[in-house]
Amino acid sequence: MLEKLTIKNVALIERAELEFSEGLNVLSGETGSGKSVILDSINFVLGAKADKSMIRYGEEECAVSAVFRLAEGGAVFGVLDELGVESDDLLIISRRYRRDGRGDIKVNGSPVNASMLRKITSRLVDVHGQSDHFYLLNASHQLETIDRFASEPAEREKSVLKELAEKRRGLRGKLKALGGDEAERGRRLDILKYQLEEIDKADLKEGEEEELLARRLILSNAEKILQGLSEASESLNGEGAAVDALSGGRRAMNELSRYGEEYASLAERLENVLLETEDIAETIRSLAENFSYNEYEAEEVESRLDHIKALKKKYGGSVSEIFAFRDKAAEEAELLEHCDEEFSKISAELKKNAGKIRSACERLTAVRKAAADEFCRRVERELKTLNIKNARFCAEFNVYSGEDAEDAGENGVDSVTLMFSANAGEPLKPLDKVISGGEMSRLMLAIKTQMSGLNEISTYIFDEIDAGISGNTAKVVAEKFADIAKEKQIIAVSHLAQIVAMADANFLISKRETGEGKTITELDKLEPERLRGELTRLLGGSEGSNAAAKLADELTAAARQYKKNSK
Repeated sequence: MLEKLTIKNVALIERAELEFSEGLNVLSGETGSGKSVILDSINFVLGAKADKSMIRYGEEECAVSAVFRLAEGGAVFGVLDELGVESDDLLIISRRYRRDGRGDIKVNGSPVNASMLRKITSRLVDVHGQSDHFYLLNASHQLETIDRFASEPAEREKSVLKELAEKRRGLRGKLKALGGDEAERGRRLDILKYQLEEIDKADLKEGEEEELLARRLILSNAEKILQGLSEASESLNGEGAAVDALSGGRRAMNELSRYGEEYASLAERLENVLLETEDIAETIRSLAENFSYNEYEAEEVESRLDHIKALKKKYGGSVSEIFAFRDKAAEEAELLEHCDEEFSKISAELKKNAGKIRSACERLTAVRKAAADEFCRRVERELKTLNIKNARFCAEFNVYSGEDAEDAGENGVDSVTLMFSANAGEPLKPLDKVISGGEMSRLMLAIKTQMSGLNEISTYIFDEIDAGISGNTAKVVAEKFADIAKEKQIIAVSHLAQIVAMADANFLISKRETGEGKTITELDKLEPERLRGELTRLLGGSEGSNAAAKLADELTAAARQYKKNSK
């Protein structure tokens, strides 16, 4: 249960602390006094999206903390353990949010994000706001409601379906690897054979592309190369050029070599340079004479490179990757040509799996229909006690084929529409077509009454679920609150005196102006005498109104008697 809520700098609340009790806790006050701020604060600390507009004017941040006392063995302990949050019988959540959009969340001192926080608090609190009935108008949520009521039998069949669906996925994956059915396999084999033939026909070789690129570079610069070779040859072997100059130098040094070892050494070195230069000159001359260029070779080189480029685009980023693709394609083609036995075996398993899925879907549907009948019967009974005497409530299931079931996931193939009629002689229609605001409030309360014992949620929060009701219906709603509050903690915002009178703890929300010209919201826990004044106000009586005060006393006494008799 939620034991304590501390609010700081949220909207008009400067600082407030509320200590809730077990049973029914009711918050009341004038319209505009700030009741919605309390609910916004609770939603904020439970993990709702933060908004800087909730920060009190003139402040840089807001903060809300909540203290929960946990029931021993509750499901929340598993979530806390999964998230690595230490836990005992108390759970302390604190959340801050700043104007710059940053904030932090801690659970028992451990930092968590909003998603993790919601995962924790979803096991602790069920919040029903004025617009929450839209949840029930969604068809998928209607099926979820039925499944929650069906409980373990539905979960068991859904678990079976999940395993079967996973096995189906694996079998289909194996079939896909084998090329699917015979027609698909044939098409796949044709594609593979075409790819293999295209690669083999190309007759690629490692290093070929590099050689072609080098040859293309030469061919595209043929004129420059020939000109360079000619100039180099003339510089080395022309009249009076390098070879002639070196020959003259060698002769001169040879004449001097008899005069000393130093001159002989230089003569030898010149001889070597001359021989190397003559060899270079001959090589250049030979390159120039043998250099050939024709435009057909250039076209062939370009065409071959384009072909290799096209193959790389299809089969890999390099020639080696193309070879790897070819090997893999050859293995697949070999498998497809000799996989009839394996294909038949997997197909038989898949057919058997489809039959099991159909059976599981049918069992799940039967479980859901039985649960829906009982759920609707109970809700219908609750609605009658909530002064919708001619209420009829039922669930209509879609009809599906065996083929539909074969593709079912873990949730089966059911879809359901909740149907409602409030008046005698009126046909059943989908909820969103017929139900009024007051009827929806009572329907949601009837559903909460029936669902309260089916989950481990310890706290229910209702935001003016009594909207649109009055008179004797308000009395019955108050009694329903009291019934639920025997097992669950309820925190309710209400404007009905009957519900306020039924509370185990009352809180008054009010606004006042400070001496600095600021407006603040205050929260006070009401003692009996002040509760009498609040009930008088809710009943329309002014201060000192004896008739309203007397009626307030009667309501309080009746509420006490009801709770005493229903223990």
